[in-house]
Amino acid sequence: MTATARTPVRTRIAPSPTGFLHLGTARTALYSWAYARHFGGQFVLRIEDTDVARSTQDSVDQILASMRWLGLDHDEGPIYQMQRLDRYHAVVEQMLAAGTAYRCYATPEELDAMREAQRARGEKTLYDRRWRPAPGKVLPPIPAGVKPVVRFANPVDGIVTWDDLVKGPISIANHEIDDLIILRPDGVPTYNFAVVVDDWDMAISHVFRGDEHINNTPWQINIFRALGAPLPAFGHCPVILGEDGQKLSKRRGAVSVTAYEEGGYLPEAMLNYLARLGWSHGDEELFSLQQMVEWFDGSHLSKSPAQWDAAKLTWVNAQYIKQADDARLAGLVAAQLASRGIGDVDAARLVPMCALFKDRCGTTVELADWIAMYFVPVTPSAEDLATHLTDAVRPALQALRGRLAEVAWDKAAISQAIKDSITEHKVKMPQLAIPLRVLLCGRAQTPSVDAVVALFDRKIVLERLQHL
Repeated sequence: MTATARTPVRTRIAPSPTGFLHLGTARTALYSWAYARHFGGQFVLRIEDTDVARSTQDSVDQILASMRWLGLDHDEGPIYQMQRLDRYHAVVEQMLAAGTAYRCYATPEELDAMREAQRARGEKTLYDRRWRPAPGKVLPPIPAGVKPVVRFANPVDGIVTWDDLVKGPISIANHEIDDLIILRPDGVPTYNFAVVVDDWDMAISHVFRGDEHINNTPWQINIFRALGAPLPAFGHCPVILGEDGQKLSKRRGAVSVTAYEEGGYLPEAMLNYLARLGWSHGDEELFSLQQMVEWFDGSHLSKSPAQWDAAKLTWVNAQYIKQADDARLAGLVAAQLASRGIGDVDAARLVPMCALFKDRCGTTVELADWIAMYFVPVTPSAEDLATHLTDAVRPALQALRGRLAEVAWDKAAISQAIKDSITEHKVKMPQLAIPLRVLLCGRAQTPSVDAVVALFDRKIVLERLQHL
Protein backbone atom coordinates (compact mmCIF):
# COMPACT_ATOMS: atom_id res chain seq x y z
CA MET A 1 0.00 0.00 0.00
CA THR A 2 1.40 3.41 -0.89
CA ALA A 3 0.95 6.97 0.22
CA THR A 4 -1.84 7.51 -2.26
CA ALA A 5 -4.20 5.92 0.27
CA ARG A 6 -4.24 9.15 2.22
CA THR A 7 -2.25 12.36 2.08
CA PRO A 8 -0.47 14.09 3.61
CA VAL A 9 1.47 11.21 5.10
CA ARG A 10 1.69 11.42 8.89
CA THR A 11 3.15 8.58 10.92
CA ARG A 12 3.89 8.21 14.61
CA ILE A 13 5.71 6.20 17.21
CA ALA A 14 3.98 5.88 20.55
CA PRO A 15 6.07 4.05 23.17
CA SER A 16 4.84 3.41 26.68
CA PRO A 17 7.25 4.77 29.32
CA THR A 18 7.19 1.64 31.46
CA GLY A 19 10.76 0.68 30.64
CA PHE A 20 13.46 1.23 28.05
CA LEU A 21 12.88 1.67 24.32
CA HIS A 22 12.54 -1.89 23.07
CA LEU A 23 14.38 -2.96 19.94
CA GLY A 24 11.09 -3.85 18.25
CA THR A 25 9.76 -0.38 19.01
CA ALA A 26 12.97 1.15 17.67
CA ARG A 27 12.47 -0.79 14.42
CA THR A 28 8.86 0.41 14.22
CA ALA A 29 10.05 3.96 14.82
CA LEU A 30 12.56 3.58 11.98
CA TYR A 31 9.94 2.27 9.54
CA SER A 32 7.48 5.01 10.52
CA TRP A 33 10.14 7.72 10.28
CA ALA A 34 11.50 6.49 6.93
CA TYR A 35 8.00 6.20 5.46
CA ALA A 36 7.17 9.77 6.43
CA ARG A 37 10.48 11.08 5.13
CA HIS A 38 10.13 9.12 1.86
CA PHE A 39 6.81 10.81 1.11
CA GLY A 40 7.70 14.23 2.49
CA GLY A 41 5.34 13.80 5.43
CA GLN A 42 5.53 14.29 9.18
CA PHE A 43 6.63 11.97 11.99
CA VAL A 44 5.03 12.39 15.41
CA LEU A 45 6.39 11.23 18.78
CA ARG A 46 3.74 10.40 21.35
CA ILE A 47 4.27 9.10 24.88
CA GLU A 48 1.46 6.75 25.90
CA ASP A 49 1.68 7.21 29.66
CA THR A 50 -1.82 6.22 30.78
CA ASP A 51 -0.42 3.22 32.67
CA VAL A 52 0.09 5.54 35.61
CA ALA A 53 1.27 2.87 38.04
CA ARG A 54 4.14 1.75 35.80
CA SER A 55 5.08 4.88 33.85
CA THR A 56 8.20 6.71 35.03
CA GLN A 57 10.07 9.86 34.09
CA ASP A 58 13.29 7.82 33.88
CA SER A 59 11.67 5.72 31.14
CA VAL A 60 10.56 8.85 29.30
CA ASP A 61 14.09 10.25 29.48
CA GLN A 62 15.59 7.00 28.20
CA ILE A 63 13.12 6.80 25.31
CA LEU A 64 13.91 10.36 24.26
CA ALA A 65 17.65 9.71 24.58
CA SER A 66 17.35 6.57 22.45
CA MET A 67 15.49 8.43 19.72
CA ARG A 68 18.11 11.18 19.74
CA TRP A 69 20.96 8.66 19.53
CA LEU A 70 19.31 6.87 16.62
CA GLY A 71 18.83 10.22 14.87
CA LEU A 72 15.09 9.69 14.30
CA ASP A 73 13.98 13.28 14.59
CA HIS A 74 10.29 14.01 15.11
CA ASP A 75 8.31 16.88 13.64
CA GLU A 76 5.79 17.06 16.49
CA GLY A 77 5.94 16.05 20.11
CA PRO A 78 6.63 14.55 22.45
CA ILE A 79 2.90 14.55 23.14
CA TYR A 80 1.82 13.05 26.47
CA GLN A 81 -1.52 11.31 26.83
CA MET A 82 -1.96 12.25 30.46
CA GLN A 83 -1.97 15.90 29.37
CA ARG A 84 -4.96 15.17 27.12
CA LEU A 85 -7.43 13.81 29.67
CA ASP A 86 -9.93 16.61 29.05
CA ARG A 87 -10.02 15.70 25.37
CA TYR A 88 -10.66 12.00 26.07
CA HIS A 89 -13.43 12.88 28.52
CA ALA A 90 -15.07 15.17 25.97
CA VAL A 91 -15.07 12.39 23.34
CA VAL A 92 -16.50 9.92 25.86
CA GLU A 93 -19.35 12.31 26.61
CA GLN A 94 -20.05 12.63 22.88
CA MET A 95 -20.13 8.85 22.55
CA LEU A 96 -22.43 8.46 25.56
CA ALA A 97 -24.79 11.00 24.03
CA ALA A 98 -24.65 9.23 20.66
CA GLY A 99 -25.27 5.81 22.20
CA THR A 100 -21.94 4.39 21.03
CA ALA A 101 -20.74 4.08 24.63
CA TYR A 102 -22.43 3.36 27.95
CA ARG A 103 -21.70 3.22 31.66
CA CYS A 104 -21.21 -0.18 33.24
CA TYR A 105 -21.59 -0.67 37.00
CA ALA A 106 -20.61 -4.34 37.15
CA THR A 107 -18.22 -4.97 40.02
CA PRO A 108 -15.00 -6.95 39.61
CA GLU A 109 -16.60 -9.74 41.64
CA GLU A 110 -19.61 -9.87 39.33
CA LEU A 111 -17.39 -9.98 36.28
CA ASP A 112 -15.28 -12.77 37.77
CA ALA A 113 -18.43 -14.79 38.46
CA MET A 114 -19.66 -14.14 34.91
CA ARG A 115 -16.41 -15.39 33.39
CA GLU A 116 -16.29 -18.42 35.65
CA ALA A 117 -19.79 -19.39 34.55
CA GLN A 118 -18.83 -18.93 30.89
CA ARG A 119 -15.76 -21.14 31.33
CA ALA A 120 -17.88 -23.77 33.05
CA ARG A 121 -20.16 -23.82 30.01
CA GLY A 122 -17.17 -24.04 27.68
CA GLU A 123 -17.82 -20.57 26.25
CA LYS A 124 -15.40 -17.82 25.33
CA THR A 125 -15.12 -15.30 28.17
CA LEU A 126 -16.75 -12.12 26.88
CA TYR A 127 -18.57 -9.35 28.70
CA ASP A 128 -22.28 -10.20 28.56
CA ARG A 129 -23.39 -6.59 27.94
CA ARG A 130 -25.60 -6.60 31.03
CA TRP A 131 -25.39 -2.80 31.29
CA ARG A 132 -25.66 -2.10 27.58
CA PRO A 133 -28.90 -0.23 26.77
CA ALA A 134 -31.21 -1.80 24.19
CA PRO A 135 -34.81 -1.20 23.10
CA GLY A 136 -37.18 -2.79 25.60
CA LYS A 137 -34.34 -3.83 27.92
CA VAL A 138 -34.65 -3.02 31.60
CA LEU A 139 -31.26 -2.25 33.12
CA PRO A 140 -30.40 -3.23 36.70
CA PRO A 141 -30.73 -0.56 39.36
CA ILE A 142 -27.57 1.52 39.71
CA PRO A 143 -25.73 0.21 42.79
CA ALA A 144 -24.76 2.68 45.46
CA GLY A 145 -21.09 3.46 45.87
CA VAL A 146 -19.93 1.83 42.63
CA LYS A 147 -17.94 4.00 40.25
CA PRO A 148 -18.77 2.95 36.70
CA VAL A 149 -16.49 2.28 33.80
CA VAL A 150 -17.46 3.42 30.33
CA ARG A 151 -17.66 0.72 27.67
CA PHE A 152 -17.68 1.00 23.90
CA ALA A 153 -20.84 -0.38 22.29
CA ASN A 154 -19.05 -2.59 19.81
CA PRO A 155 -21.16 -3.75 16.84
CA VAL A 156 -22.63 -7.18 17.60
CA ASP A 157 -22.77 -8.37 13.99
CA GLY A 158 -20.65 -8.11 10.88
CA ILE A 159 -16.96 -8.45 10.15
CA VAL A 160 -14.09 -5.99 10.53
CA THR A 161 -11.76 -6.13 7.54
CA TRP A 162 -8.72 -4.11 6.61
CA ASP A 163 -5.97 -4.41 4.01
CA ASP A 164 -2.85 -4.57 6.12
CA LEU A 165 0.27 -2.90 4.74
CA VAL A 166 2.32 -5.96 5.70
CA LYS A 167 0.03 -8.95 5.95
CA GLY A 168 -2.64 -8.16 3.36
CA PRO A 169 -6.40 -8.57 4.00
CA ILE A 170 -7.34 -9.45 7.60
CA SER A 171 -10.88 -10.10 8.84
CA ILE A 172 -12.19 -10.59 12.39
CA ALA A 173 -15.88 -11.12 13.22
CA ASN A 174 -17.44 -8.70 15.69
CA HIS A 175 -18.96 -11.53 17.72
CA GLU A 176 -15.39 -12.53 18.61
CA ILE A 177 -14.80 -9.28 20.50
CA ASP A 178 -16.76 -7.62 23.27
CA ASP A 179 -17.60 -4.17 24.57
CA LEU A 180 -14.23 -3.07 25.83
CA ILE A 181 -13.75 -0.54 28.59
CA ILE A 182 -12.71 2.83 27.20
CA LEU A 183 -12.68 4.84 30.45
CA ARG A 184 -11.68 3.48 33.84
CA PRO A 185 -13.40 4.50 37.10
CA ASP A 186 -10.51 6.89 37.86
CA GLY A 187 -11.13 8.77 34.59
CA VAL A 188 -8.03 7.45 32.81
CA PRO A 189 -8.70 6.16 29.29
CA THR A 190 -7.65 2.69 28.17
CA TYR A 191 -5.11 2.10 25.42
CA ASN A 192 -7.50 1.13 22.62
CA PHE A 193 -9.61 4.24 23.11
CA ALA A 194 -6.86 6.80 23.71
CA VAL A 195 -4.87 5.65 20.68
CA VAL A 196 -7.86 6.18 18.40
CA VAL A 197 -8.56 9.69 19.69
CA ASP A 198 -4.87 10.54 19.39
CA ASP A 199 -4.50 9.19 15.86
CA TRP A 200 -7.68 11.03 14.85
CA ASP A 201 -6.66 14.35 16.39
CA MET A 202 -3.12 14.08 15.03
CA ALA A 203 -4.33 13.12 11.53
CA ILE A 204 -2.17 10.00 11.49
CA SER A 205 -2.40 8.45 8.04
CA HIS A 206 -0.27 5.30 8.43
CA VAL A 207 0.32 3.20 11.52
CA PHE A 208 3.23 0.76 11.62
CA ARG A 209 3.39 -1.41 14.73
CA GLY A 210 4.08 -4.92 15.98
CA ASP A 211 1.70 -7.69 15.05
CA GLU A 212 0.81 -8.25 18.70
CA HIS A 213 -1.59 -5.35 18.07
CA ILE A 214 -3.59 -7.18 15.40
CA ASN A 215 -6.21 -8.22 17.94
CA ASN A 216 -6.60 -4.60 19.04
CA THR A 217 -7.18 -3.33 15.52
CA PRO A 218 -10.87 -4.39 15.11
CA TRP A 219 -11.82 -2.47 18.26
CA GLN A 220 -9.89 0.55 17.07
CA ILE A 221 -11.42 0.45 13.59
CA ASN A 222 -14.89 0.23 15.10
CA ILE A 223 -14.19 3.19 17.39
CA PHE A 224 -12.87 5.22 14.45
CA ARG A 225 -16.10 4.47 12.60
CA ALA A 226 -18.25 5.27 15.62
CA LEU A 227 -16.55 8.67 15.79
CA GLY A 228 -16.90 9.28 12.05
CA ALA A 229 -13.12 9.60 11.87
CA PRO A 230 -11.00 8.64 8.84
CA LEU A 231 -9.16 5.35 9.18
CA PRO A 232 -5.36 5.24 9.00
CA ALA A 233 -3.71 2.46 7.05
CA PHE A 234 -2.35 -0.23 9.37
CA GLY A 235 0.85 -2.23 8.91
CA HIS A 236 1.58 -4.95 11.45
CA CYS A 237 5.21 -6.06 11.46
CA PRO A 238 6.09 -9.55 12.75
CA VAL A 239 7.88 -9.81 16.05
CA ILE A 240 11.65 -10.03 16.40
CA LEU A 241 12.78 -13.35 17.79
CA GLY A 242 15.71 -13.69 20.14
CA GLU A 243 18.61 -16.01 19.42
CA ASP A 244 16.73 -18.69 21.38
CA GLY A 245 13.88 -18.53 18.87
CA GLN A 246 11.49 -16.97 21.38
CA LYS A 247 10.01 -13.49 21.16
CA LEU A 248 12.56 -10.81 21.96
CA SER A 249 11.04 -8.86 24.83
CA LYS A 250 11.84 -6.87 27.95
CA ARG A 251 11.03 -9.95 29.98
CA ARG A 252 13.32 -12.24 27.95
CA GLY A 253 16.69 -10.59 28.34
CA ALA A 254 16.43 -7.89 25.68
CA VAL A 255 18.57 -4.87 26.42
CA SER A 256 17.82 -1.23 25.80
CA VAL A 257 18.77 0.76 22.75
CA THR A 258 20.97 2.92 24.97
CA ALA A 259 22.82 -0.21 26.12
CA TYR A 260 23.97 -0.71 22.53
CA GLU A 261 25.30 2.84 22.52
CA GLU A 262 27.21 2.03 25.71
CA GLY A 263 28.32 -1.24 24.13
CA GLY A 264 30.16 0.57 21.37
CA TYR A 265 27.72 0.39 18.46
CA LEU A 266 27.21 3.25 16.02
CA PRO A 267 23.64 4.46 15.49
CA GLU A 268 23.87 4.18 11.70
CA ALA A 269 24.90 0.53 12.07
CA MET A 270 22.03 -0.16 14.44
CA LEU A 271 19.56 1.47 12.04
CA ASN A 272 20.97 -0.48 9.09
CA TYR A 273 20.66 -3.73 11.02
CA LEU A 274 17.15 -2.98 12.35
CA ALA A 275 15.97 -2.05 8.87
CA ARG A 276 16.98 -5.46 7.52
CA LEU A 277 15.06 -7.22 10.32
CA GLY A 278 11.85 -7.32 8.35
CA TRP A 279 12.51 -5.26 5.22
CA SER A 280 14.80 -5.54 2.23
CA HIS A 281 15.85 -3.68 -0.88
CA GLY A 282 17.15 -6.28 -3.28
CA ASP A 283 20.30 -7.84 -1.92
CA GLU A 284 21.57 -4.65 -0.30
CA GLU A 285 23.12 -5.40 3.10
CA LEU A 286 24.76 -2.07 3.89
CA PHE A 287 23.07 1.23 3.15
CA SER A 288 22.83 4.70 4.59
CA LEU A 289 19.79 6.17 6.27
CA GLN A 290 19.41 8.47 3.28
CA GLN A 291 19.29 5.47 0.96
CA MET A 292 16.67 3.83 3.14
CA VAL A 293 14.52 6.95 2.95
CA GLU A 294 14.86 6.86 -0.83
CA TRP A 295 13.84 3.19 -1.01
CA PHE A 296 11.31 2.76 1.81
CA ASP A 297 7.83 3.07 0.31
CA GLY A 298 6.09 0.52 2.53
CA SER A 299 6.64 -2.42 0.19
CA HIS A 300 8.96 -5.39 0.71
CA LEU A 301 8.09 -5.72 4.40
CA SER A 302 8.38 -9.30 5.52
CA LYS A 303 5.39 -11.28 6.78
CA SER A 304 7.64 -13.64 8.75
CA PRO A 305 9.41 -13.01 12.06
CA ALA A 306 13.05 -11.99 11.92
CA GLN A 307 15.66 -13.41 14.28
CA TRP A 308 18.07 -11.23 16.20
CA ASP A 309 21.66 -12.12 15.39
CA ALA A 310 24.19 -10.40 17.64
CA ALA A 311 27.12 -11.57 15.51
CA LYS A 312 25.55 -10.08 12.36
CA LEU A 313 24.93 -6.78 14.14
CA THR A 314 28.57 -6.67 15.21
CA TRP A 315 29.67 -7.43 11.64
CA VAL A 316 27.52 -4.57 10.34
CA ASN A 317 28.92 -2.30 13.03
CA ALA A 318 32.47 -3.25 12.08
CA GLN A 319 31.83 -2.15 8.49
CA TYR A 320 30.63 1.25 9.70
CA ILE A 321 33.57 1.63 12.09
CA LYS A 322 35.96 1.04 9.19
CA GLN A 323 34.28 3.86 7.27
CA ALA A 324 33.88 6.22 10.22
CA ASP A 325 35.75 9.48 10.60
CA ASP A 326 38.72 8.95 12.89
CA ALA A 327 38.10 12.13 14.87
CA ARG A 328 34.55 11.00 15.58
CA LEU A 329 35.81 7.61 16.73
CA ALA A 330 38.36 9.34 18.93
CA GLY A 331 35.59 11.15 20.77
CA LEU A 332 33.70 7.89 21.30
CA VAL A 333 36.83 6.10 22.49
CA ALA A 334 37.66 8.96 24.87
CA ALA A 335 34.24 8.47 26.47
CA GLN A 336 34.84 4.71 26.70
CA LEU A 337 38.22 5.28 28.35
CA ALA A 338 36.75 7.82 30.75
CA SER A 339 34.16 5.24 31.83
CA ARG A 340 37.10 3.00 32.81
CA GLY A 341 38.73 5.73 34.85
CA ILE A 342 41.21 6.67 32.11
CA GLY A 343 40.60 10.39 31.93
CA ASP A 344 42.46 13.48 30.75
CA VAL A 345 43.25 11.84 27.42
CA ASP A 346 43.86 14.27 24.57
CA ALA A 347 41.29 13.24 21.95
CA ALA A 348 43.61 14.51 19.20
CA ARG A 349 46.16 11.90 20.26
CA LEU A 350 43.51 9.20 19.88
CA VAL A 351 42.84 10.02 16.22
CA PRO A 352 45.83 8.17 14.71
CA MET A 353 45.27 5.31 17.17
CA CYS A 354 41.69 4.89 15.94
CA ALA A 355 42.94 4.98 12.35
CA LEU A 356 45.44 2.22 13.09
CA PHE A 357 43.20 -0.19 15.02
CA LYS A 358 39.64 0.38 13.74
CA ASP A 359 39.86 -2.27 11.00
CA ARG A 360 40.25 -4.90 13.72
CA CYS A 361 37.23 -3.90 15.80
CA GLY A 362 33.54 -4.73 15.85
CA THR A 363 32.67 -2.05 18.42
CA THR A 364 34.20 1.07 19.89
CA VAL A 365 34.52 -0.91 23.13
CA GLU A 366 36.93 -3.23 21.30
CA LEU A 367 38.68 -0.17 19.90
CA ALA A 368 39.06 1.19 23.42
CA ASP A 369 40.38 -2.21 24.52
CA TRP A 370 43.22 -1.81 22.03
CA ILE A 371 43.94 1.81 22.79
CA ALA A 372 43.87 1.49 26.58
CA MET A 373 47.32 -0.14 26.43
CA TYR A 374 48.80 3.27 25.62
CA PHE A 375 47.60 4.70 28.95
CA VAL A 376 47.51 1.88 31.52
CA PRO A 377 49.99 -0.90 32.34
CA VAL A 378 49.63 -4.21 30.51
CA THR A 379 50.19 -7.67 31.92
CA PRO A 380 51.52 -10.12 29.35
CA SER A 381 50.45 -13.71 29.87
CA ALA A 382 52.98 -16.13 31.29
CA GLU A 383 52.47 -18.32 28.25
CA ASP A 384 53.30 -15.51 25.81
CA LEU A 385 56.37 -14.53 27.80
CA ALA A 386 57.62 -18.11 27.95
CA THR A 387 56.98 -18.68 24.25
CA HIS A 388 58.34 -15.47 22.78
CA LEU A 389 60.70 -13.78 25.28
CA THR A 390 63.58 -16.24 24.90
CA ASP A 391 67.17 -15.86 25.95
CA ALA A 392 68.11 -15.83 22.27
CA VAL A 393 66.17 -12.64 21.61
CA ARG A 394 66.86 -10.70 24.82
CA PRO A 395 70.11 -9.12 23.56
CA ALA A 396 68.35 -7.86 20.43
CA LEU A 397 65.56 -6.36 22.54
CA GLN A 398 68.12 -4.72 24.84
CA ALA A 399 69.89 -3.24 21.83
CA LEU A 400 66.58 -2.02 20.44
CA ARG A 401 65.74 -0.33 23.75
CA GLY A 402 69.02 1.53 23.60
CA ARG A 403 68.36 2.71 20.06
CA LEU A 404 64.76 3.74 20.91
CA ALA A 405 66.10 5.96 23.67
CA GLU A 406 67.97 8.02 21.09
CA VAL A 407 66.12 8.02 17.74
CA ALA A 408 63.66 10.55 16.46
CA TRP A 409 60.21 9.45 17.65
CA ASP A 410 58.45 8.66 14.40
CA LYS A 411 57.52 5.54 12.50
CA ALA A 412 60.42 5.72 10.02
CA ALA A 413 63.10 6.11 12.68
CA ILE A 414 61.57 3.39 14.86
CA SER A 415 61.38 1.05 11.86
CA GLN A 416 65.08 1.64 11.14
CA ALA A 417 65.98 1.00 14.80
CA ILE A 418 64.17 -2.35 14.63
CA LYS A 419 65.94 -3.29 11.39
CA ASP A 420 69.34 -2.32 12.78
CA SER A 421 68.78 -4.43 15.90
CA ILE A 422 67.73 -7.41 13.78
CA THR A 423 70.82 -7.08 11.60
CA GLU A 424 73.17 -6.64 14.53
CA HIS A 425 71.94 -9.71 16.40
CA LYS A 426 71.16 -11.86 13.37
CA VAL A 427 67.53 -12.59 14.28
CA LYS A 428 64.45 -12.57 12.10
CA MET A 429 61.74 -9.92 12.23
CA PRO A 430 59.11 -12.13 13.95
CA GLN A 431 61.69 -13.19 16.58
CA LEU A 432 62.05 -9.55 17.63
CA ALA A 433 58.66 -8.07 16.73
CA ILE A 434 56.49 -10.60 18.60
CA PRO A 435 58.16 -10.31 22.02
CA LEU A 436 58.26 -6.55 21.50
CA ARG A 437 54.49 -6.63 21.03
CA VAL A 438 54.03 -8.85 24.08
CA LEU A 439 56.03 -6.52 26.33
CA LEU A 440 54.54 -3.28 25.05
CA CYS A 441 50.97 -4.32 24.24
CA GLY A 442 50.35 -7.40 26.30
CA ARG A 443 49.48 -9.40 23.18
CA ALA A 444 51.37 -11.16 20.42
CA GLN A 445 49.37 -9.89 17.44
CA THR A 446 49.04 -6.22 16.47
CA PRO A 447 49.19 -4.09 13.34
CA SER A 448 52.60 -3.15 11.97
CA VAL A 449 54.87 -3.00 15.00
CA ASP A 450 56.65 0.23 14.04
CA ALA A 451 53.30 2.01 13.65
CA VAL A 452 52.13 0.66 17.01
CA VAL A 453 55.33 1.70 18.81
CA ALA A 454 55.32 5.20 17.31
CA LEU A 455 52.00 6.00 19.01
CA PHE A 456 53.40 5.25 22.49
CA ASP A 457 55.09 7.82 24.69
CA ARG A 458 58.80 7.08 24.46
CA LYS A 459 58.98 6.99 28.27
CA ILE A 460 56.40 4.20 28.50
CA VAL A 461 58.20 2.12 25.85
CA LEU A 462 61.51 2.39 27.68
CA GLU A 463 59.84 1.49 31.00
CA ARG A 464 58.16 -1.61 29.57
CA LEU A 465 61.47 -2.77 28.03
CA GLN A 466 63.70 -2.09 31.00
CA HIS A 467 63.42 -5.51 32.73
CA LEU A 468 64.93 -7.78 30.10
